[in-house]
Amino acid sequence: MKHPKNIFLIGPMGAGKSVVGRYLARSLHLSFVDSDDEIESRTGVDIPFIFEKEGEMGFRKREAAVIDDLSKMDDVVLATGGGAILEPESRSCLGARGFVVYLYTTVDQQVTRTLKGRERPLLENADPRTTLEQLLLLRDPLYREIADIVVETDGRKVKSVASEIIEQVM
Repeated sequence: MKHPKNIFLIGPMGAGKSVVGRYLARSLHLSFVDSDDEIESRTGVDIPFIFEKEGEMGFRKREAAVIDDLSKMDDVVLATGGGAILEPESRSCLGARGFVVYLYTTVDQQVTRTLKGRERPLLENADPRTTLEQLLLLRDPLYREIADIVVETDGRKVKSVASEIIEQVM
C-alpha cells in the first residue's frame, strides 16, 4: 500500500468527512483542510449564497479550482464536499495526488446527520430523502472510481473510523 503524504476524504454529505478529517489530521500530525471552508474563506460568502447567485455550475467551477490548489499541498488531510468528484479534473487531481478514502454512509444515516448543522443547498426542497437517494445513485460510482479504500461510517464513532483508515493507510 502506498504511504500517503496526503489523505483525501470523499463521500456524500453527512458521511463525516470533516469530523473524521480533523481527528485523522490530529492523530497523524498532518494539517487539516476542508474544501467547503476554503471556498467560503476565498469568496467571503457562504456556500448557499454562491448557489443562489451563481447556481450549482458556478459553485462547481469554484470548487474544482479549490480542489486543484488544495490537492497540491503536502502532509494534509483534505475533506471534500460531497459533489467534488463530479468534475473529471477534480477526480484526476485527487486520485493522482493522494490516498483517497471514500467514507460511505447509507441514505438513512445521511438523513439523520443532515437534519441539523450546515445549510445544504441541494437539500432545500420538500423531499430531501429522495434527493439524497438520487445523489448517491449518481455519485457512488464516481467515489468508487478514485477511492483507494472504502470505509463505512454508519453507526460508528469518529475514533473507530479514523483508526480503520490509519490501519489501512500505514
